Amino acid sequence: MSTSSFAARLDVQKHFSSSILLWVRSDQPRQTGMAYWKSPHSGIISATPGMSEYRQLHLAEQNPGLWPVTDRVETSIPVGRKIDGVAEVTLQSVLSPLQGRKQTRLAYEDEVNVFRRTLLYAGLPNSSRWYDVAPRGAAVGARALVYLRRRDGVGGRTFRRYVNEQLVPALAGTGVLRELRTQTFLPWIEKLWDTPNVAHDNPDDQHFHASIVLGFADAAARDAFFKSPEVAELSDALAPFASAVHAYEVSEALTFVKDGVILPQYQQ
Repeated sequence: MSTSSFAARLDVQKHFSSSILLWVRSDQPRQTGMAYWKSPHSGIISATPGMSEYRQLHLAEQNPGLWPVTDRVETSIPVGRKIDGVAEVTLQSVLSPLQGRKQTRLAYEDEVNVFRRTLLYAGLPNSSRWYDVAPRGAAVGARALVYLRRRDGVGGRTFRRYVNEQLVPALAGTGVLRELRTQTFLPWIEKLWDTPNVAHDNPDDQHFHASIVLGFADAAARDAFFKSPEVAELSDALAPFASAVHAYEVSEALTFVKDGVILPQYQQ
């Protein structure tokens, strides 16, 4: 069966999502910033109307890059651009940003208390996809977050088609995943999230064009996955389309809003 045929057989939910890449302030202990993000900053975001899901991905402090070394692909995460965490925001509709403008202003004002740099990546409606790759109720004990940078000369449509029709089924076909979520991004625009007193520097050669969340039974399964010959082969096939693949170890994945409901306590 071709990978495109396999992709058509995967059960998928399509969403309208964005990701905010976050770097905590460096003038205080990293853990202080990560704790403030978890609370009280999460309470401001969670109260935003029109939100279907709000999840924080806390990334491990030591993150040199999990993706295997691949010719012509940057797989080592540059220390100066290493992300501390990502806020995943999934909206109920394209009108949701209008509903949440007041609460978003509060988030703008609070960012300087915890972050030194923030970058928002957004996609079109239905460009965020959550795949059903595991039995219902199967626990996710470990995750990785992968960012892809499109290779120069590869068109956006070609890149998105490769991610959705070739890369996703190849990943799902490994049979070890318990979570698989992807986002493909529109071109990055600073004005979409131009918060005050926080840096938004993002050189053209540092832009990302897609993200993938991979869930596993446990950390051992995650480590085995990235060391497997299947991923090495997959990475060689990815090289003509991507110039960088940054795979982060996720230390915590915390859900604060689920199915449009603010949870009394975050879920891991």
